[in-house]
Amino acid sequence: MSEADQRMRIGELSARTGVSIRSLRYYEQRGLLTSTRTTGAQRLYPEDAVDRVRMLRRLFDAGLSSETIAALLPCVDTPSDDITVETLEVMRRERERIDAQISALLTTRDHLDALMAGAADHLARQRDDALAATA
Repeated sequence: MSEADQRMRIGELSARTGVSIRSLRYYEQRGLLTSTRTTGAQRLYPEDAVDRVRMLRRLFDAGLSSETIAALLPCVDTPSDDITVETLEVMRRERERIDAQISALLTTRDHLDALMAGAADHLARQRDDALAATA
């Protein structure tokens, strides 16, 4: 099997990752993902592009920008001579930002739990009152 036969087209990568073709093209435009081209200019991606796209999606979902992700990729693509003190600092800042988001989400969840408990108590009192009125 030739190397080209082991590669997938953009539609297959999209189907396997759940990421739109438009997004995959954007990732490539921003230097986050690479492909080779057929003689007909169709994009071909290696098998490991599936994991790469899933990782990119997780980073985007966590709120990282494409510029920040591009700055972090040398750490993903190790060994790399492009890892710098600044790269490490970007990762630290992003981790702190994500930790703050997690803390805020936990607080919101706790408030929601309290609201749910109050609503459940209210419904139980209404049910008890309705039963007492019919007795």
